[in-house]
Amino acid sequence: MTLERHPSDESLLRYAAGSLSVGPSLVVAAHLELCSACREQVAKFERLGGAFLSDMAREPMRADALGRALERLDQTASSESPGPLRKPLRRADLGMSLPGSLRDCGLGPWRWLGPGFRWSWITVPGSPDARVMLLRGRPGLQLPSHGHTGEEFTLVLKGRLFDDRGSYGPGDFDEAGAEIDHQPVVGPDMECICLAALDGDTRLHSRLGRWLRPLVGF
Repeated sequence: MTLERHPSDESLLRYAAGSLSVGPSLVVAAHLELCSACREQVAKFERLGGAFLSDMAREPMRADALGRALERLDQTASSESPGPLRKPLRRADLGMSLPGSLRDCGLGPWRWLGPGFRWSWITVPGSPDARVMLLRGRPGLQLPSHGHTGEEFTLVLKGRLFDDRGSYGPGDFDEAGAEIDHQPVVGPDMECICLAALDGDTRLHSRLGRWLRPLVGF
């Protein structure tokens, strides 16, 4: 598989440092499963971070540090309540396997988003506020014109997308920040399935899109 579009170095650095939020990190992790070049770049950033840490002065640990850490773990575990049970998506539902980064996630039912366009909410253990979803569009579908108040990270899992910035095939990664307005179109040959994460909200430009947004919540 030849990949043409990748996360920016800034996003890979944030991923390696653990400073990228949960949803985008999940999408980056799914891309890394397919891209050896980005895995190597993340490894370089991790080695660089390790070198910085090794040069830092050591601070002595408090005598009760272990006990305090265990106490916080217990508090976190007791405060998390299990979410609603969700029917897992079978491979036959998609005609493909899902990224390993989703193996512990809950996958919701497919919901209508427009003619030929559906979405499935993904729940991430321990991160109920993460906004991650699968998007599924029929061949030739023109998605609503939109922008973003934050970042949108998208990984194409199946099929092909086009917008005014180019073409995206399986494994290709797209970052759309607040400066990007676009209207993706699904390729004509097969349906397209994408993994997407949002930091911020979607700004839909059409009247129908603005009407739909409160119903779908993103």
